[in-house]
Amino acid sequence: MSRQPPSNTEDGQAATLASIVFERLREDILESRWLPGEKLRIEALQTHYDVGASPIREALNRLSSVGLVEQVERRGFRVATLSDDDLLDLVRARRLLNEVVVRESLLNADEAWEEKVVFAYHRMWRCPMTTASGHTNREWELLHRKFHASIIAACPSKRLLDFHEQLFDSADRHRRRNVRNLDEEFTRVEHREMMEAAVSRDIPLTIKLLNDSIDTLVAHLDHAPGDKDRPVESVGEDAGSMDRDPVAG
Repeated sequence: MSRQPPSNTEDGQAATLASIVFERLREDILESRWLPGEKLRIEALQTHYDVGASPIREALNRLSSVGLVEQVERRGFRVATLSDDDLLDLVRARRLLNEVVVRESLLNADEAWEEKVVFAYHRMWRCPMTTASGHTNREWELLHRKFHASIIAACPSKRLLDFHEQLFDSADRHRRRNVRNLDEEFTRVEHREMMEAAVSRDIPLTIKLLNDSIDTLVAHLDHAPGDKDRPVESVGEDAGSMDRDPVAG
């Protein structure tokens, strides 16, 4: 008797499970529960997430495609490593991308977009940034992501939006490692200014505020790796105050 091919329902369930595993693995990597360079053995992940090998492999391949996981030839998968050079490259890329996606979004924005930006900011503002123990508040992290996504949501290019999300994830790994040192009050003010500039359709100011926030990711570096004579502040035109550690957007 020939084996019947999987039904559409079974395919849908498998895809849903793989997506769930992808989100859980992604969040665990961003939270440094899996450390940079750490090997990701499929058997161990099966036990940890209580799923089969197929959704694990699919999730790892998807994470590899967005740069959070590296596939090492004949050695399986590992969490993507972090370096100062990569961080500086990431900051430059995000700044350049903002010049396009923010401009396109604000030029195409309407009242519905504006309401979503204000609502996303209000929800984030009401949520505590950290837990009582000083660890990341996962709910705030999700709302923070949604707020930044709302600002660029009117950009008509899906490819640019997908690339922006990929770079945001990469930056989040660096930002969350320093979450205990953040200045919560400054961070709240910083994001309110972003919201107000965006809904006012002030393109130059919105880009500047977002890029200034991005620059704080490299504020702890004394000099750009590979360029000993150039201060890191020159990555941005105005990196802002170096004596505080707000949450980089």
